[in-house]
Amino acid sequence: MTPPILLTPGPLTTSARTRQAMLMDWGSWDDRFNQLTSSVCEQLLAIINGAASHHCVPLQGSGTFAVEAAIGTLVPRNGKVLVLINGAYGKRLAKICAVLGRVFTAFETAEDEPTTAADVDRLLQADPTLTHVALIHCETSTGILNPLAAIARVVKHHGKRLIIDAMSSFGALPIDAREVPFDALIAASGKCLEGVPGMGFVFAQKHALAAAEGNCHSLAMDLFDQHRYMASTGQWRFTPPTHVVAALHEALVQYAEEGGLPARYQRYASNCQALLDGMAGLGLRSFLPAAIQAPIIVTFHAPQDPRYQFKAFYERVKAKGFILYPGKLTQVETFRVGCIGQVDASDMHAAVAAIAEALQSMHINLSSLGSPA
Repeated sequence: MTPPILLTPGPLTTSARTRQAMLMDWGSWDDRFNQLTSSVCEQLLAIINGAASHHCVPLQGSGTFAVEAAIGTLVPRNGKVLVLINGAYGKRLAKICAVLGRVFTAFETAEDEPTTAADVDRLLQADPTLTHVALIHCETSTGILNPLAAIARVVKHHGKRLIIDAMSSFGALPIDAREVPFDALIAASGKCLEGVPGMGFVFAQKHALAAAEGNCHSLAMDLFDQHRYMASTGQWRFTPPTHVVAALHEALVQYAEEGGLPARYQRYASNCQALLDGMAGLGLRSFLPAAIQAPIIVTFHAPQDPRYQFKAFYERVKAKGFILYPGKLTQVETFRVGCIGQVDASDMHAAVAAIAEALQSMHINLSSLGSPA
């Protein structure tokens, strides 16, 4: 049986070579595995040109583990965070601050409205007690792209610290640590690098990390201690996700072979355009305007037809070889289609055809799709 193609924002479809890399077992303290970890961190730092300014601190777990670790480690217990929200992951970041007992202020815009640098400038002027700003670069609940570079300049101008959740953008959308100042940038193995899930990582600014001893709420989540231990021993503090690290190392080899970030971005952009064009041809309308749509995942309005039910639609598309993603908006019914992973424009054309056939089999009139303007 041919496995389905995952058109999701991670886990996602990986290459045979990446999956093959997980067939070998590794000793967690073995020199060869330690070299593998070191190589992965070096390659990750190179993607952001960050070797001079930042440490790459890997962490077991999903991306959310790494977000919590970054907040808990780099925001002092007397700090105050401005959390910028225009989707579910911004709300999750605010919840992390609340659970950790970090004082925060939430600034929320509509799910189709980017936070602007002017917003951040006004908010920082209004509250000088703020110490950190936390931003979702690409909000995966819709695919909206927030203006990272402009916001980073404003945060620096005010002398504050920036924490970036770049979970679904890192590796495909350019971020240069020499040009975009930040204390932490957070990503994970199972997104645009096309590894498998199970490892997060935080690019922590060296001076900020050095000053973070004793901040963390958790032993396991302490990035300061994780980095100090790895720097002195070459080993992870606790049992590492060995197979995940090996898969990511192989995925990074393929990333370089493809042409690195520019080539990865171009493939995803081509995937996104093929998807948008094909779905528009069916009458399915995307939630976001093109100007703020990242080529990572696209949210579509569900058909305005009483016969449409996402679960039935999902199962029909799955039977044709594609896994979609439910919508995550609260006000309108939507579904999402990812553009990332080991897929290309021909796969997107095939997915559109599968979506059309699924809707036809549900007796949904394709000529009346979309939602009212």
